[in-house]
Amino acid sequence: MAGGRQLKPLVSLGVVVQVLDFVGVFAFAITGAAAGVRQGFDYFGVLVLAFVTAVAGGITRDLLIGAVPPAAFATWHYLALSLLAGALTFRFHLVLERLRHPVRIFDAAGLATFAVVGTDRALVFGLDWPMAAVLGMVSGIGGGMLRDLLSARVPFVLRAEIYAVAALAGALVVALGSLLPLPHDVFIVLGAVVCFTLRLMGMRRGWRLPSHE
Repeated sequence: MAGGRQLKPLVSLGVVVQVLDFVGVFAFAITGAAAGVRQGFDYFGVLVLAFVTAVAGGITRDLLIGAVPPAAFATWHYLALSLLAGALTFRFHLVLERLRHPVRIFDAAGLATFAVVGTDRALVFGLDWPMAAVLGMVSGIGGGMLRDLLSARVPFVLRAEIYAVAALAGALVVALGSLLPLPHDVFIVLGAVVCFTLRLMGMRRGWRLPSHE
């Protein structure tokens, strides 16, 4: 395996990764649906944007590592979770709007889960740890980028906000953790926490990367 990876999972690694993958799908689908509602999309348009946002990062990841067909098309669970999240968001969007930064929190959750799941999947398919981390970052930011483009907004990743950097940090935790003779599940969870925390702290404290304005 890449980098001499030796895993000692606390529980089935497949279960941990699959649960995180589903969490990411549901969270990103909510952000996509919310963006569609704000842009005045009809019900079908909201569901389409929810699904596209939820699976874009995972499809990109799977195509790049040669996992064909992508997981999003290999099982009905991704479509079902996306449609459920989209329908709930469409129905209760006023509740979401009243809460403070709810959609951006879901976005941070989707970013974190896809970054670590993408990294882990890349390692399983034999990529060395540096490129596995890069692919994890791409997997994390893919859904959000496509959502923003389809809803006529500048993607977060192209702004000065801490977004792609947070995804890369979480991905690196998983990638470097694969080199250590420790339970790999710990690094998957830790990587997600690092990414999620960095993204939230960046929003709360206004952390930004240098830019020309």
